[in-house]
Amino acid sequence: MMRRLPQILTATALSLTLGACNYVPPTAPITTLPIYQQKTTSEKMLGELPAPDHPIPVAVYGFADQTGQFKLESTGQNLSRAVSQGGGSMLIRSLTAAGQRKWFTVIEREQLRDLLNERQIIREMRSQYLGEKTVNPQALPALLFAGVILEGGIISYDTNTLTGGLGATLLGIGGTAKYTQDTVTIYLRAVSVKTGEVLATVTTSKTVTAYALDGNVFKYIASDKLLETEDGYTTNEPGQIVLQQAIDKAVYGLVMEGVDLKLWNFADPQTGAAYLTTYQKERDGVLTPAQALAADRLEQRAKVNSQARPVAEAQTTSTKQMAQARTLVAGETVAHRLLEGDPALTASRP
Repeated sequence: MMRRLPQILTATALSLTLGACNYVPPTAPITTLPIYQQKTTSEKMLGELPAPDHPIPVAVYGFADQTGQFKLESTGQNLSRAVSQGGGSMLIRSLTAAGQRKWFTVIEREQLRDLLNERQIIREMRSQYLGEKTVNPQALPALLFAGVILEGGIISYDTNTLTGGLGATLLGIGGTAKYTQDTVTIYLRAVSVKTGEVLATVTTSKTVTAYALDGNVFKYIASDKLLETEDGYTTNEPGQIVLQQAIDKAVYGLVMEGVDLKLWNFADPQTGAAYLTTYQKERDGVLTPAQALAADRLEQRAKVNSQARPVAEAQTTSTKQMAQARTLVAGETVAHRLLEGDPALTASRP
């Protein structure tokens, strides 16, 4: 048993190290060039929503950080906020992404003062230089107004909701893996402008995860020589992208809640019914988010195939019709040449 102890410890260390590696995402390439933010899974789900029967005019006056929390620092006080203060801009981006800009007509309200000031400048300049005494509706038409106001905000940021790690050392060679997880929660509601009634509400959460992997060697390679090395890296999930994903999920849920409550509907209710059923099962805990995503992917592929089938059939029919037309034309040409007494054709006749 004592002879097998080193092998057992080695296998245990390797399994712990490899297990720790499973928690670590691939490292991002280091670059100094600016990049465009890639579409997340939640944003793609928003874009794949079936079209509505009519776009919904909405206004966003703000989407504030209601947590009141600051970033945690072990070295002292940090006056930076725990979450991004650009929630309103993120919400507008999610609304424009829904159904590839088909679900919502987003009306500017967050910076309404700037908009009104610019329109006032237009009126004054046209009055001074063109002599206009009244507003010209061709040059300055009326502003759009919304039927629904979207309210809410970031209501919670819980730190260290999950922590853990793995580690092992054998004969001076070892490694550790650690991870921590925070959770951000947002609340979104739709309010009717006409009555002030709260039409629908949605609450979503998204985790913020940080991973750290370290390896070290501490070993005597000779009686008077010591080898000591360390290596490792840390990956922190960007808080801004996490918040954007949570808002995307909330907008997706708000669309589905409105369909469920008969506030609005899909242009093709039969196609949208599958998406609504999947959402209801995920909301009620029957499906996990991963299972709901897989179901939506299957529905999206089925929709693409159903749209492609008539096109393919039309192309096939068109090809057949063109072939028939060519055959008919060729036959008519031969018949005409026979009637005209073409020697090349009449010589070959029996």
